[in-house]
Amino acid sequence: MSDDEVITAWGLLVEAQSETSPLLLRGVDPSGGDMSGPWFEVLIRLQRSPGNRLPMSALAREVSLSSGGFTKLADRLERQGYLARTSCPDDRRVVYAELTPAGREFADKARAQHVVLLREHVLGPLGEDGLRRLGELARILRDSSRKG
Repeated sequence: MSDDEVITAWGLLVEAQSETSPLLLRGVDPSGGDMSGPWFEVLIRLQRSPGNRLPMSALAREVSLSSGGFTKLADRLERQGYLARTSCPDDRRVVYAELTPAGREFADKARAQHVVLLREHVLGPLGEDGLRRLGELARILRDSSRKG
């Protein structure tokens, strides 16, 4: 594969992600508005985690935010009543981010709209086999990157 082909393939992936991501957050806010990516990522990751909670440091890493940036986002989610911080009883250095009941309800509604948009803008163009293959390829890249 030529250098140009490698650069083009990666560029297309970056462009596709950049162009598609905003479409997947349109109207995702249960009030009908758009939602920022980090807000949505935090809510969905907590919704899909056991007990709807994760250590703050792990959650910041998973959503690719600095600890300071994540703290600001967590502050906003907490002010909205969607997130609570709880201490770990076994290790006082660990603080959990946990969805509140209002946060779970909000995340459930946002997720439902997000799935509609995923089906339209990702599953529609790629089809089931294409989407499965995309997931497999993305997992390979993610896991390879984590190995260092």
